[in-house]
Amino acid sequence: MLDLEVVPERSLGNEQWEFALGMPLAQAISILQKHCRIIKNVQVLYSEQTPLSHDLILNLTQDGIKLLFDACNQRLKVIEVYDLSKVKLKYCGVHFNSQAIAPTIEQIDQSFGATHPGVYNAAEQLFHLNFRGLSFSFQLDSWNEAPKYEIPHGATVKRMYIYTGNNLQETKAPVMPLACFLGNVYAECVDVLRDGTGPLGLRLRLLTAGCGPGVLADAKVRALERNIYFGDSCQDVLSALGSPHKVFYKSEDKMKIHSPSPHKQVPSKCNDYFFNYFTLGVDILFDSTTHLVKKFVLHTNYPGHYNFNIYHRCDFKIPLVIKKDGADAQGEDCILTTYSKWDQIQELLGHPMEKPVVLHRSSSANNTNPFGSTFCFGLQRMIFEVMQNNHIASVTLYSGPRPSNLPRAESSVH
Repeated sequence: MLDLEVVPERSLGNEQWEFALGMPLAQAISILQKHCRIIKNVQVLYSEQTPLSHDLILNLTQDGIKLLFDACNQRLKVIEVYDLSKVKLKYCGVHFNSQAIAPTIEQIDQSFGATHPGVYNAAEQLFHLNFRGLSFSFQLDSWNEAPKYEIPHGATVKRMYIYTGNNLQETKAPVMPLACFLGNVYAECVDVLRDGTGPLGLRLRLLTAGCGPGVLADAKVRALERNIYFGDSCQDVLSALGSPHKVFYKSEDKMKIHSPSPHKQVPSKCNDYFFNYFTLGVDILFDSTTHLVKKFVLHTNYPGHYNFNIYHRCDFKIPLVIKKDGADAQGEDCILTTYSKWDQIQELLGHPMEKPVVLHRSSSANNTNPFGSTFCFGLQRMIFEVMQNNHIASVTLYSGPRPSNLPRAESSVH
């Protein structure tokens, strides 16, 4: 049985690990994988057809705990303990729930002190007792008439919630805490730079946790802006973004058959290679001969995709200029985002002339993909990988000729 410390408005954990509000989904899953011998039987719950309409949930069924992640930013929003009989809980080092201590209203008063009057929900037959960042729900089905404010003696906690702020219904996932950076750089947002013909590169707003000069305790989140263009060298990218998490060499190009003249494609002695930046949600492809950037891949990390949880979600924006008919018509500015659906994109860009390329992914270990195929459509030097629920799994940006006078934006630190 897990023995965990409750920190209102912050976390649930022990000396080895903690689930902290604002923690990225991938870090929580990493904790579960590392401690899989202790924390078993974990479910991933999400809406297959409408993944943005419901929280993404990790359900620790053996331990009676649910971790609720915001569907958009995929950071931890609420920690719910729904079965207190499966876990030991303490506050400020003193247990208020264990096999020997029942979490009654008297015990909660003793451990947490005075609070505002409770709120009774007749439909749920639950009495909610709220502290800042912490709520307890008491089951009252054994009482015929519940008092308006006072919880009956002997009532025991049915559920506990840890969240940010004063209101569980209105809470949002906080910004990522300093303890979750772990030396990594994260992308707050990624803007696609483009001209009239297509994409030119990326502007990345990066977040990193650094220490002030000479004072270790003076840690704070720093925001940096970096621009990467098609045609940049490996050194340019390393200087701007740092070392990638992984370098992946392409063994073969499975899309080669769809090129206009596949018979002219001569096998290369060298392989193109990717810089994989998992915490940015971005891959950068370099040409094997010139070692210059030739592609960007932006990952949306939707549940139900084969690559789910490999990359953090890339919150990208792609500006488009939609030309209207008529001599006097002005172009209309539109923005595609991580959350745009394929039918919305087609309304803006028009339907592709070619049929989609069906992309089958399978593991070399078991040759199965439980999530099915995705479909790749090409429009305006971009390839959209579309899932079966109409959401975009990834966007691949292709290069065009780079203007020689293209300025490199100065990097800024805030």
